[in-house]
Amino acid sequence: MARPPLPIPELVHSYGPHAMRVPAGGWNTIGEPDKLVKTHCCFCGQQCGIQLKVKDNKVVGLEPWEDFPFNQGKLCPKGVKRYMQNEHIDRLTTPLENAGAGAGFRPISWDAALDRTVGEIRRIQQSYGNDAFAILTGASLTNEKAYLMGKFARVAVRTANIDYNGRLCMVSAGAASKKIFGIDRSANPWSDIPKAKVVIVAGSNIAECSPITTEYLWQARENGAKLIVLDPRMTPIARTCDLFIPVRSGGDIGVFNGILHIMVKRGWIARDFIAAHTIGWAEVEKSLEKYTPEYSAKLAGVPAQMIIEAAEMWGPAPTSFLMHARGIEHHSKGVQNCMAAINLVLASGRIGREGCGYAMITGQGNGQGAREQGQKCEQLPGMRDIENPEHRKYIAGVWGVPEESIPHKGLSAVPLVEAIHAGKIKGLLLLCFNPMVSLPNQQFIGEALEKLEYFAVIDFFMSETARYADVVLPGSLMEEDEGTTTSVEGRVIHHQKAVDPPPGAREDWRIICDVAKRLGAGEKFSFSSPREIFEELRVASRGGISDYYGISWERIDQEKGVFWPCPSADHPGTPRLYENGRFAHPDGKAHFQVVEWRPAAEEPDEQYPIVLTTGRVVSQFLSGTQTRRIGALLDQYPEPRCEIHPRLAEKLGIKNDDFVTVESRRGALTVRAMVVKTIRPDTVFVPYHWPSERAANNCTIRAIDPISNIPEFKICAVRVSKAQRPTNAMAALAAEAGGIS
Repeated sequence: MARPPLPIPELVHSYGPHAMRVPAGGWNTIGEPDKLVKTHCCFCGQQCGIQLKVKDNKVVGLEPWEDFPFNQGKLCPKGVKRYMQNEHIDRLTTPLENAGAGAGFRPISWDAALDRTVGEIRRIQQSYGNDAFAILTGASLTNEKAYLMGKFARVAVRTANIDYNGRLCMVSAGAASKKIFGIDRSANPWSDIPKAKVVIVAGSNIAECSPITTEYLWQARENGAKLIVLDPRMTPIARTCDLFIPVRSGGDIGVFNGILHIMVKRGWIARDFIAAHTIGWAEVEKSLEKYTPEYSAKLAGVPAQMIIEAAEMWGPAPTSFLMHARGIEHHSKGVQNCMAAINLVLASGRIGREGCGYAMITGQGNGQGAREQGQKCEQLPGMRDIENPEHRKYIAGVWGVPEESIPHKGLSAVPLVEAIHAGKIKGLLLLCFNPMVSLPNQQFIGEALEKLEYFAVIDFFMSETARYADVVLPGSLMEEDEGTTTSVEGRVIHHQKAVDPPPGAREDWRIICDVAKRLGAGEKFSFSSPREIFEELRVASRGGISDYYGISWERIDQEKGVFWPCPSADHPGTPRLYENGRFAHPDGKAHFQVVEWRPAAEEPDEQYPIVLTTGRVVSQFLSGTQTRRIGALLDQYPEPRCEIHPRLAEKLGIKNDDFVTVESRRGALTVRAMVVKTIRPDTVFVPYHWPSERAANNCTIRAIDPISNIPEFKICAVRVSKAQRPTNAMAALAAEAGGIS
């Protein structure tokens, strides 16, 4: 049975060069590398090209890969330092078993760890049913591993309950795109951005979260483009834009519908395009009548004149590009927010041609590809619907199993954890997911994990979540394996293997295949390499929405990536969707959707009068399992801070660097204040990369979008007060060291 987390220090080896296994003579005197490996960054969805320097089976540095078309050698701070985790002394190199009674973990053999895991899967399923054992995976997996996990859950474990942490990232954007366009992918390559004359960036801190994309915006500006930014914070990209709209969190529909209302009134709607290529416009146009600038401004929390100015830039533009990210997606109405944005694009008719488009800024490393290969609870490979009989029949044929043996739709990530808390799910296998940092309402998540009868984790570091596990299996870093990912543009790219895993660790796919073999499904998981998995993935995706059938590893290397859909070997791939004016719905039309504003699940009130919003900072990534172990990145942002406007700070008696407590109805965190003028006075911001007492997700709410099931990370009600210096040992140490953990 899973137990409460062991009392071990938080990331005990997390800071500084001493955390690395430094070769004799230091990093800079190792001589020439044995090889340079062309591959890609392991972090965000941009998947920038890099060359890793390898010596003696160790990654010792990097060189720019200047002819990779997306980033042309440029890297953000995380990309430059990403190799420094490879020789970290926290690296797991043997299976570990929870010794119980607070005694910590003890090493066990691989056979013992795998046999115990399989025995517990069988015991739990025999006692409670197949769906009582669940699987949670990640969006930073390769396409091959994402495909493997979906097949593993349904064929080897035979559970309906598999989902992934992309449920915290791209699902609202994907659901909106499918509803309107019929396909879940950004419509354009990034090379279209510099050709647009107006660009809207909504809810995306591009300079910190997608830094290389900033270059494309600068190119557009140099070409005369106007830039409009919507965000509750004046992020770096907003400081030089033409129009900054400091929208209140949850008010984006007011801006989008307000702009569209003005476009209708002034005749800036592409009515010929709408008549030829869309359905549903009449209903949308009628719904827009009440979204006058004044009404929309109240919803958005901004002056009406800002909405008018935005419409005057966007409406008559010859070319335009709209892009958004988590700022409008992390809401209980995230799908509606995204559909309102897409309506704005579609009504202009500026889609499917050069310099005109729409993009979802993918957050996680394989946030695009990992949501295509069948590891979502409602999905089969190729973005097929798990409830569609024809889709089920096709995949059953690929897998060589009876159609009726494939489980139906299971629970998505947040309801799945709620089912664990309720005692309905008794066992869990987790790969590439750290819910004890990344899921909302952390106290609830910890309580759920404690209730599991068996919990196994595959990871390369002891994450905050792994401390709750019964067994931890040491897996592989991205550069220790091979496979493909799909970038923010929809470009399928090749991650080359650079080094072997350290002795005692194994590639993730081998671990999964070993478990499947012990479960009696070995003939369905007899893969000897990721390439073999990819070849089956190609067939499984054939004829689906995300069709990879015409893509090979050789082609990817020759062409520096291939855009899906690519249905045959002689197909060029599809960098720009909808160029022929045909959309992906069976009728070939785009389907406008009526979008009405509604309040968030929890709005501020007298008791909790302030909005908390959360997000990322440039030097950290997701739950911080990797980046908080790289000293150079921790130097840039060593501790979470609470951004607060001077007016609000003065009202609460708070000064810069004071400790403050941010408290919601669910929990609290205590961090230093950062008094800044770049945030709305009714809002505070805390980054979410830190755990325990400093976790922003102590406060956030488990409310989810009813369509996408994404949590509402971007708005909850809190109160903020000046606090004393933290008294627990780790927090006090962090305070004395300037916040270094």
